[in-house]
Amino acid sequence: MLNFQPAPYRRSCSPPFWARGGHAQTILAHGIPTRAPFVNGTTAGVQAKEIPLPDGDRLKAFYRAGTSGTLVSVFHGLSGDSDSDYMRLTAQAAGQAGHSVLCINHRGCGAGRGLARGLYHSGRGDDLGTVSAWVRKALPEARQIAVGFSLSGNALLLAMAENAENGLPCPDGGIAVNPPIDLRACSVRISSGLNRLYDKRFVRRCLGAVRERQQDGLLPAGFGIPNPKTLWEFDELVTAPLSGFADAEDYYARCSTQARLRTIAQPTLVLHAIDDPFVTVESYQGTQLSPSVSLHLEPHGGHVGYLSGSTFRLEKWLGGALSHYIGEVCAALDGEQLVASRGS
Repeated sequence: MLNFQPAPYRRSCSPPFWARGGHAQTILAHGIPTRAPFVNGTTAGVQAKEIPLPDGDRLKAFYRAGTSGTLVSVFHGLSGDSDSDYMRLTAQAAGQAGHSVLCINHRGCGAGRGLARGLYHSGRGDDLGTVSAWVRKALPEARQIAVGFSLSGNALLLAMAENAENGLPCPDGGIAVNPPIDLRACSVRISSGLNRLYDKRFVRRCLGAVRERQQDGLLPAGFGIPNPKTLWEFDELVTAPLSGFADAEDYYARCSTQARLRTIAQPTLVLHAIDDPFVTVESYQGTQLSPSVSLHLEPHGGHVGYLSGSTFRLEKWLGGALSHYIGEVCAALDGEQLVASRGS
């Protein structure tokens, strides 16, 4: 098991006073668009790909070639897609370092509408493993680093823990940003106080995705769309029955990665903000981390917000942090390869 000790990103996320606090960071980040270019089928030099899944569903992804020999796969969070700001920001950071980029739409999301019956949820580590296997076949010489945001951050950690244990494909290294490693605690937290603003938004967008499946004839016969008021109710009434879980509690228990972080063997960076309003830092207190897992806790950032700068100029701190840590994961993998070659 690799002892991963990356050099910390020294530039802190330092917002002006009016942009501090988890809610301000989270909300403002959605209102300030990134200038990073899109990575989709309309972008020059980008190729659209369809990745088949074992159950017949397909994922829509967009690939841009680089020159470094490293491919960075990027996975969005709940209700996002490959056009989300943080996806574009990550693709830009990876591309500027010369890496190839693969931006993936989860089942039925974004450009993947109509290609999947199954739902995207935080237990889709198997889908990430399938993407990894697809990359191995398409680009056998490429080194793979995956970046997962929020719900996909947890799915990435799940893939790196379980797939490696079972001899299944997984990335060579990973970065998880604001992952809800305790899904139940997150579900409870997001349904209280001001967090209900996010809860309602997620529920509205998730229900929209389910209705799209209904319009496309992709829901099981006889499945009636309920009217959940919270994410917990959505997981109880929609995610669980459509994804093979007994109920929401079963989903949370089987897919949370809090207890699995000690088993990850690949160099992995978890980036989290202490002021995240609904994925609390308490999830990490007392959690045993593998020597291969490094935790970067940033005082400010909210939930995938990370706005920094002065009173009159805000910038997205996340791009620089991801660029740094992608480089650190690459360096760790280079070191591991060097040790292996010397040992042989």
